[in-house]
Amino acid sequence: MIIAHLPRATDLTQAQLPAHEQRCGFDRTSLDSADSVPENAVWIDLINPSREEDRRVELALGIDIPTREESQNIEPSEVLYVENGVRYMSARILCQSGTESPILVPISFILRDHKLVTVRYDEPRSFQMFINRMSRPGACTASGDHVLIALFETVIDRAAEILRLSGERIDEVSSVIFEPNSAQRADVNTFRTTLQTMGMEGNRISKVRESLVSIERMLLFLSANTAGASLGDGLRAEVRTTLRDLQSLEDHATFLSSKIQFLLDAVLGLVSLEQNKIIKIFSVAAVVFMPPTLIASSYGMNFKNMPELEWSYGYPMALIMMVLAATCTYLFFKLKRWL
Repeated sequence: MIIAHLPRATDLTQAQLPAHEQRCGFDRTSLDSADSVPENAVWIDLINPSREEDRRVELALGIDIPTREESQNIEPSEVLYVENGVRYMSARILCQSGTESPILVPISFILRDHKLVTVRYDEPRSFQMFINRMSRPGACTASGDHVLIALFETVIDRAAEILRLSGERIDEVSSVIFEPNSAQRADVNTFRTTLQTMGMEGNRISKVRESLVSIERMLLFLSANTAGASLGDGLRAEVRTTLRDLQSLEDHATFLSSKIQFLLDAVLGLVSLEQNKIIKIFSVAAVVFMPPTLIASSYGMNFKNMPELEWSYGYPMALIMMVLAATCTYLFFKLKRWL
């Protein structure tokens, strides 16, 4: 599918300005197989494109559309390069962030002059958020460079929201773990749920951080390879601001990851304490019943010359001795505060 975003001038004065200087909204148009790529399109969004759709855009703009396999490379030289004055970039964007299994999908960004081409095979929520924003009048500048930076700002805003929600869930788990007397109420299901929650949040945060790192690398490449004077001072300032936001979010993601690791260690410590309690109970029970067992074993021997076997009160006496032996052992443990 080919989606073209065309500038919509807000007034006559704006319409008379060059395309890259207009302040405008955008019209989103889906191109059929018979439609040609509009020359005034600022952003061309390819969603699950077929090979024929790739060729149409390549012929219209004089570029090469990377394949899905090429965009999945992790070597910087393979995903960030300039060819014939065209900047080819790829970044990994988080998708399905609200589910238990978020994924990172590679998205290609191509800048030729003041046109932006994106190639994606999934629907990140940040893209939909950006499309909704740019559909408003006066939403952004009609330039591919500006659209790209504004798009990244939306992706970063979405990443910040994901980190905020993850932080809240981590705080909830933390309050449960360290709440007074929580260890007495904890059971196997509680520990299992806690570990699963921490694992999912850790996976989500790590993917957010990986996405932010790929975007940061792409922005650094963009600012270093301006291909002439396409990036003005204002846009350079936006790139620097975006990079600062990225770095602060990366630090926050690192902090959350450290907090998750601390909570995991705490939960595992509580699990060890619970296991020690169970082992302690078995150990005490074994020791308490050891003296009675010794007494019962002594009088269970089949020797003829055992005077106690002829006593009338031999059996009650043996029972009393076993009870006293167990009781004294138990009181000894209590006195030593081992129970």
